Amino acid sequence: MHLKAYSITEATRKLESYCAYQERCHKEVVQKLRDMRMIPDAIDQIVTHLIAHNFLNEERFAQSFARGKFNIKKWGKNRIVNELKKRDISRFNIKTALKEIDEDAYLETLDALSKKRLSQISATNLQKRRKKLADYLLYRGWESHLVYEKLKELIPNT
Repeated sequence: MHLKAYSITEATRKLESYCAYQERCHKEVVQKLRDMRMIPDAIDQIVTHLIAHNFLNEERFAQSFARGKFNIKKWGKNRIVNELKKRDISRFNIKTALKEIDEDAYLETLDALSKKRLSQISATNLQKRRKKLADYLLYRGWESHLVYEKLKELIPNT
């Protein structure tokens, strides 16, 4: 297997289009450059170029990530925060990213998601239904106090 060697110019062009295609975080870009067998000095030089020319912007990445995971995957804030932390996003940028999520839309989404999931749970035992719904919502990163309020509302104690 022959690995292609890239000049800094070639690698820079390749990474510009990689970043232009969709928002990337620094960690993904550095990994991509390592996979291309670039040396650390070249990696630093290329990352600096990408930041200077606005191909790489971690705040923009975090905002786009939060919007996408909430709107498309219906993730809660805990899951979004954890996934951003895994990508080494700063606390400041995580805070900024969470501001992208409208509070009313957040609660409406939790309500719709809870009702949809509840209709899919076949268990008849109330405790089992409650546990299955709670597990599902918590796994998706919804805050526990919101989940338990929703459980009380949708599966009240009889």
